[in-house]
Amino acid sequence: MRTDLPGHRHEWLDDDAGPVVRPYTLTGGRVRSCADGFDLVAYVLASPNPDLGAYPELHPEHRLLVELAGRGTPVVELAADLDLAVGVVRVLLGDLLTRGLVAVQQPPRATYLPDNDILKAVVDGLRAL
Repeated sequence: MRTDLPGHRHEWLDDDAGPVVRPYTLTGGRVRSCADGFDLVAYVLASPNPDLGAYPELHPEHRLLVELAGRGTPVVELAADLDLAVGVVRVLLGDLLTRGLVAVQQPPRATYLPDNDILKAVVDGLRAL
């Protein structure tokens, strides 16, 4: 085992970096969630009184997601709060969803999209201002 001399510092580390964990270690190498894709603005709500002790295999990030989702939070905000990529958060949320620890409410799909001519007229009107 190699040890560094006292006072020797690696150039690629600084005091603010903290523990560096690659995203694929959090997801176990998975890039897709085991549940259907989560929309960025889908609301995630933790189950009331989730029993996290029953799942010792969960990472601290899983547990933090459950804590943050206690008040109902969009996927994109969870990713920002954990400072993780959205894809990683989607995989972690899929794990929690299959265990019944969170519920996800997808946003309603738009049934009506405005005509392109209307949008062009609006843009022209805004440019005229």
